Amino acid sequence: MADQISSEHPSVTTIRATATPTATGHRISIPADETAEFPADTVVRVVLDGQERFCRIDRPLTGDGLTIDGVYDTPASARQPGTGEDRLAEWLSTNGIDGGSVLVDVVEEDFQYGLRPPGETTIYTAKEPPSESLSSIAESIDESE
Repeated sequence: MADQISSEHPSVTTIRATATPTATGHRISIPADETAEFPADTVVRVVLDGQERFCRIDRPLTGDGLTIDGVYDTPASARQPGTGEDRLAEWLSTNGIDGGSVLVDVVEEDFQYGLRPPGETTIYTAKEPPSESLSSIAESIDESE
């Protein structure tokens, strides 16, 4: 059984990021001095209001830092954003965030993250990352669909 862990637990690192509207939706920008906690150009798990979703953490076209440009139901949709519904805008709207700070919790570095509004706490179901061989099998199945 997976462990339950609070966003306030000392093993969870919290990064203050910035949510901004864009021409095509919303973006969460992770500051350049916090990028060591995140794998660039990789799809990871992200928890929104207790629901596990997926996002791709990208390098911006200009400037430093990293960005999350959408949150999706499947890893395949996170890799190809036009193929699935972006849950980020809905989550920001539901939580009254039209721009400004968003907290990004590092639950399991390079694997599982969580988003939450400033001032709120949450409980995550911490999961172990799959082995490298299982990850590559899952990616090849996603790509063939």
